[in-house]
Amino acid sequence: MDMGVQGLNMGDTIAPAETLRLAELVEQLGYRSWWTSEHVVLPSPRVDPSPSEPDTPLLDPLVSLGFVAAATTRLELGTGIVILPQRNPVVLAKQVASLDVLSNGRFTLGVGAGYLPQEFAAVGVPFAGRGQRTDEYIDAMRALWHSPEPSFEGKHVSFSGIDAHPRPSNVRIAVGGASDGALRRALTRGNAWIGIGTPEETAANLKRIRRLSAVTERPDELGALAINIVATAPLDASVVRQYEDLGVDQLIVFPAATDMPLDEALAKLIALR
Repeated sequence: MDMGVQGLNMGDTIAPAETLRLAELVEQLGYRSWWTSEHVVLPSPRVDPSPSEPDTPLLDPLVSLGFVAAATTRLELGTGIVILPQRNPVVLAKQVASLDVLSNGRFTLGVGAGYLPQEFAAVGVPFAGRGQRTDEYIDAMRALWHSPEPSFEGKHVSFSGIDAHPRPSNVRIAVGGASDGALRRALTRGNAWIGIGTPEETAANLKRIRRLSAVTERPDELGALAINIVATAPLDASVVRQYEDLGVDQLIVFPAATDMPLDEALAKLIALR
């Protein structure tokens, strides 16, 4: 089981020199991947289920990953996640293709449908129907990346008679979320699923995925569904082994959430594999 890091595009880690230093350290320590979070705005004052205080600094995930790509050579890069229905899919397809080229194919687009009505209102996108919009946007972006003559006709996005280059070489899509809709989306449109939780919560969600997979047709070209889990349990070697025994392909950790200095946390967490 591989390990990735998340949460280093926010809080005290966003200064350019610190981002570069951490990116080099994470790659040197042997982590597989670096994931960035997204919220364009946060409710103020904070209300549940908002994850952070409204004055928490949070860099744009794609801009941040472009910066990290330039400082690394092996580290895989991913959004964990982009709130897809809040984005323009044609513009995002171009941004993703550009990042794929500049990172030499190291980029994974992690997407989710979002959960904060205040954020949707601020960017002028309806909160209702965000799941359908997410599905459409994935399909539209893949048409732009892979179709010889890209065209798409949907409720929320339509285009024809256009083309867009460069084409990405190997963009993977990871789908986040634990609703039935999100799990079906991962099975029908995702190369990977991004879950979050303890080993017990992960086991329950993987059971749901197996149940849904029995009645859901998965396109052959997607291959086997990779399982990426953002760990929420306090980690030691035995807990890491529990995730591994469940078949998790990649465990994603939040080093800044520990009570250790960041460099020490990064070194100790990767040693638990």
